[in-house]
Amino acid sequence: MSIAFGQAGFPTSSDIWLELDGKKVAVVQSYASKSTRTSGTVEAFGESEPVATVQGPQTHTIQLSRLYATDGAIADGLDFYDLKDFSLVICKPDRKIIYSDCQWSDIQEDARLGQTVVEKLTMVARKRLEIRT
Repeated sequence: MSIAFGQAGFPTSSDIWLELDGKKVAVVQSYASKSTRTSGTVEAFGESEPVATVQGPQTHTIQLSRLYATDGAIADGLDFYDLKDFSLVICKPDRKIIYSDCQWSDIQEDARLGQTVVEKLTMVARKRLEIRT
């Protein structure tokens, strides 16, 4: 699979997008992601230290900056506040990262006179998939 990238191999807005029902609905200028896991220990009676550790579920939180709806999504009446069960696709030089089953948790809009509205969207994803290219 051949994927075109912005300067010096870094993702650009054409390499980061939201998908809804398999269609690209918005491009994203930048993102920041954080994955966490709630892990624990297993203790045994009489032992001074835990006997094992167990993995808990992962949580993926991603903050997107400067979302721009595609012309097709605008024509379809896309409203970021109505988004649910969408995916985020991030193309990097050696892999594609897909966050799926996403829900937004926070939307922030900042606007200045004469400038384009800038939206920040914080989302949580159920699953993160990495595909090597």
